Order: sequence, then structure tokens, then C-alpha cells
Amino acid sequence: MKSLHELAKLPAGVSLLADDIIEFHAARLLLLLGLCGVGGRIDGLTKLAKLDFFVRYPHFFDKACSASGEQIQSASTSIESSMVRHHYGPWDHRYYEVLAYLRSRGLIQIIKEGNTYKFKLTQVGKQQVEQLKKEPSYEQLCEQMRRVKAVFGNKAGATLKNLIYKVFSQEVAQKSLGEVIE
Repeated sequence: MKSLHELAKLPAGVSLLADDIIEFHAARLLLLLGLCGVGGRIDGLTKLAKLDFFVRYPHFFDKACSASGEQIQSASTSIESSMVRHHYGPWDHRYYEVLAYLRSRGLIQIIKEGNTYKFKLTQVGKQQVEQLKKEPSYEQLCEQMRRVKAVFGNKAGATLKNLIYKVFSQEVAQKSLGEVIE
């Protein structure tokens, strides 16, 4: 992944996707902590990844809502950024890099309690979330996050993982490790 600060070094003809830019993923995770978390905090990497999955894959969110008896529908239909099948379900191999990026900039704290990592916005991170929420380009993403929180925000990461494996057996559980979820 590249940082926006490194883009000036690239030749003009090089194609670049938003998916390749660390700030793209950092903004989404900041918003996820601010909008899907409780008090700007999400407990557990599994929960963070599963909430992120439902934000990034609106059609899976809609199907999971139906399976859970919820009547909420997504604000969007397009996949925001692909994830892969990992040991505990949908995963993005960039999480470690992006979370380290956020921590190094003083936007989040990462606290380990037992085997659980807790991700918490700092005061500076909360201010950044407030600015991002005002940006028109993040309006649809923020709306999707509010819907995800309304349905799944109070569920544990393991509960969300089990729901994903149950409802999306063919689409997720039966995929090979590292295979892209579509």
C-alpha cells in the first residue's frame, strides 16, 4: 500500500486504485470505530473485521439482516473493498498495517487485555471522525455503518463470525483460505 505522501514520487502513467492507498482504509476504520463502536471503541479484532465486512459488503449485510429477522436494508449495493477468507471468516490482510498507521499517528489506542485487543479512538481520532462524517464523499459509507451498528453493533465478534459461517456457507465458509470473497 502507498500513502498519499508517496504518490508524487510515482510516474504520471502509473494507474492507482483507492484500494491501494492506506489513508482510504484508515479513514474507513476510523469511521467504523466512531460509528459502529461504543464510545469510539471496538473490543476484538474479530468483531472489528466482521463489522467491517458488513459495511464493505452491503448485499451480505442485507441477507444477514433477513436471516436475523431484521427489516433494515443497505444504503448501497456495491462492494466497497474486497476481503478474503481467513481462519475466522472475512479478513483483510491490510488490517495490521492500517491499525499500526492509525496508532502511529495518535488516532487510536490499542489495548491488549488477555487475548483481546481493544481499539479505541483517541481525542484526536474522535476529532478526525467528526471531520470525516461531514465530508459528502463519506455520506453513504457513514449511513451503511449506522445501519450495521443498529443490527449487529451489540453482538460479540464470535457471534458475528458464527452468523457469517451459517448464513454464507458457500460464499465464505467453503472458500479456500486467502480466496477473495465476492
